[in-house]
Amino acid sequence: METLGAILPYIQIVLSVMVIAGVMLQQSSTGLGGAFGESNNFGTGFHTRRGFEKYLFIGTIVAGILFAASALAILLIR
Repeated sequence: METLGAILPYIQIVLSVMVIAGVMLQQSSTGLGGAFGESNNFGTGFHTRRGFEKYLFIGTIVAGILFAASALAILLIR
C-alpha cells in the first residue's frame, strides 16, 4: 500500500497531462464569436466523429475516468 501511495501522485500527473492534451487537441466547431453570444445557426449542428477524432474523444473520456479513480484511491489510502 505504501508504494501505491507513493506512485499515485505521479500517475495523476501523467493522467492530467493526457486529459489536458486530449481536450486541447479536439476540434471545436465554434469560433470566437460563440464565446460572446453570437449565434451561427448553420454551423451549430452535431457531426459524427470518425477516425482519429473518435479515438481521441474516447481516450480523453477514459483518461478522465482514470484520473477521477486515482484521486478517489488516494483519498481511500490516506
